[in-house]
Amino acid sequence: MRPFSLLAATAAIALAPASSALAQRQPPTPEQRIDRLERQVDELQRRLFPKGRPADTAGFADDPAATQSSVMSLDQRLDALERQMADMLRQTEDNGNRLRNVENGLGQLKTDEDQRIQTLEQRMSAAEAAATAPAPTVAPPAEVVPGPKPRVRTPAQPPKTAAATPPAAAGDEGLAGAATDPGEDAYSEGFRLWQAGKYDESISTLQAFVKAYPKHRRVSYANNLIGRAELDKGDARAAAATLLANYRNHPGGDRAPDSLFYLGQALMQLGQPAQACKAYAELDAVYGAKVRPDLKKLEADAKAQASCS
Repeated sequence: MRPFSLLAATAAIALAPASSALAQRQPPTPEQRIDRLERQVDELQRRLFPKGRPADTAGFADDPAATQSSVMSLDQRLDALERQMADMLRQTEDNGNRLRNVENGLGQLKTDEDQRIQTLEQRMSAAEAAATAPAPTVAPPAEVVPGPKPRVRTPAQPPKTAAATPPAAAGDEGLAGAATDPGEDAYSEGFRLWQAGKYDESISTLQAFVKAYPKHRRVSYANNLIGRAELDKGDARAAAATLLANYRNHPGGDRAPDSLFYLGQALMQLGQPAQACKAYAELDAVYGAKVRPDLKKLEADAKAQASCS
């Protein structure tokens, strides 16, 4: 029995170091790992925050996110941003209200100015017509020149025996004024050429008159007669442009209503009755009762022809 006990004791002694080494090679337990991590974090915090632990703002007691001063600074900055945003929104609303008020004021100012200008133009036209009105003459009724497309003409009055300027006729490009006026003579020459059917020469003469005497009282007459000459020679598109320009550039001119009427005639020749009706409607809206009776009659016939409502 002694040899066996000796062998067992020897084996126990030999296995003891091996068991100790095996125990040392075993991995640490979770608790040991957590303790080690906590010690490392504490050491890191002592190095990063030597003046003390930061404020606990992350929602966990052991999870510091920022210092108390940094949190207060962020709160103050957020409050400042919110105040600035509120101020900007209030200023935007104020600016929007001011802009709407300015737009409304400009619209009202434009309306008032248009009314004042229209009133002044009407007064000037009335004063000019009263100052330059010729002796009343009896004019024959206007006749419509037959053709494939209707064109309205008005007969001219015979010239005076002692003057180079023919008399004015209602609804016509009538002539009035002293023969000593070179501008009147230039317009009269273009008028006579139109009467003679020399439309191209008449247009050239009247255009030269307008260029030479842009402030003459016959400018509205001349531009209207240029449009009528273009219409008479069959160039309805050029006539429409000329007549529309005369109405727009000289709305207070003596022949602005005529230009609107003959604009409708040119549009009819261009096959645009709806646009012609708009021209007639513009004539009624702008000039109304001031339209001469003979022109009013021609307009009524033209409206019926264009089937204006």
